[in-house]
Amino acid sequence: MPGAERYPDRAAAGRALIAPLRALIDSQKAAPVLLALPRGGVPVAVEAARALGLNLGLAMVRKIGLPGQRELAVGAIAGPTGAELEINDSVARAFGLSRAEIEALAAPARDEIARRRADWGAAADPPDLAGRLAVLIDDGLATGATMRAAIAWARAAGAAQVAVAVPVGAPETVAEMERRADSVICPLTPQPFMAVGAHYARFDQVEEAGMLAMLADLVKEGGAPG
Repeated sequence: MPGAERYPDRAAAGRALIAPLRALIDSQKAAPVLLALPRGGVPVAVEAARALGLNLGLAMVRKIGLPGQRELAVGAIAGPTGAELEINDSVARAFGLSRAEIEALAAPARDEIARRRADWGAAADPPDLAGRLAVLIDDGLATGATMRAAIAWARAAGAAQVAVAVPVGAPETVAEMERRADSVICPLTPQPFMAVGAHYARFDQVEEAGMLAMLADLVKEGGAPG
């Protein structure tokens, strides 16, 4: 998306990932599985999965916010039970939080993952990543807390390679992901980076019911979970 600073919406952003994803997948021997980070990553990933004719699963992740400052991530958890914990060290140090204290803060996030698995049915079933190329897709990278946790989970689940695909990201966070993942696709790295939503003309909240409907429609078209 050369020269552009904003995507019209998440669907358009997903279409911007199709060509680089096709090139990545064609260059790999491992069978790919696309994984969306809910909820904002789903409309992005659905566009890519539909165009590439690939199945789409979910990477169950949840940010751990600070009490009273829920938008400030002290870390994130990932996996079907939330077992993978990634700590945002700079935030933890700034607020003097120990790992034990962060584990306690993670309890509600793990409860939410359990609730989602119970309510979302087959859409939330963990895919088999063993020996496969896991492509993690979200609508953007700001601090990268949830993506770090998702990468750790994918590796722990046996993925042969892990790729990150996002339409937009903070340059320093994209650079970090390039160190953690085997490959990173990010067409737009604006400087200065304000927030993910600032780089979309339309950035509505993705409601749970709408997200599940998108996944169900994809399944009807042949894009079964996993």
